[in-house]
Amino acid sequence: MEHSQSKTIFGAIGEERISQPRIHVEPGIDYLTFPNRCRHCDPAPCMQVCPTDALIRDKPTGSVIVQYPLCIGCTVCAMACPFGIITFHRISQLAADREVNAKCDNCIERQRAGKIPACAEACKTGALEFGDANDLIRTSRKDFTLRMLKSEGTDVEVPRIPENVRAFRAILKELAEMS
Repeated sequence: MEHSQSKTIFGAIGEERISQPRIHVEPGIDYLTFPNRCRHCDPAPCMQVCPTDALIRDKPTGSVIVQYPLCIGCTVCAMACPFGIITFHRISQLAADREVNAKCDNCIERQRAGKIPACAEACKTGALEFGDANDLIRTSRKDFTLRMLKSEGTDVEVPRIPENVRAFRAILKELAEMS
């Protein structure tokens, strides 16, 4: 919907060129799925091999974006992508009737407006998050630690404390009692 002309769900359905997904959810083992999206690599192999320089990096956001009029649809970028996420479609942002690289652009217009990408905002499971990877990992680690500490002696359902950690705590407790 974000890359449609109307930017509304009902409007997007009726458009001549229906906006195609820019994130692909791949089936995995035992019905688990994985949202596969552009990682906006640095350096980006797709940018390095593009013969027309259609792929550029937006300096303020660090996102790799496609200059659609320059894309000739040669698919060299798709062959260079280590994650296999680049697809080619006819898009509403280009008047010409040809297929171009239609990869994730991190919703660059939304970012410029101070919003997060549409996929992360719409994700109901929390599988997609947006931000600096180290910040997200730090937050996740802190949240996990707080849940672990709160779970001791309660009925809160959280991951179990590993046996080696329990054993280490028991040893520390015994040492404290001895001194």
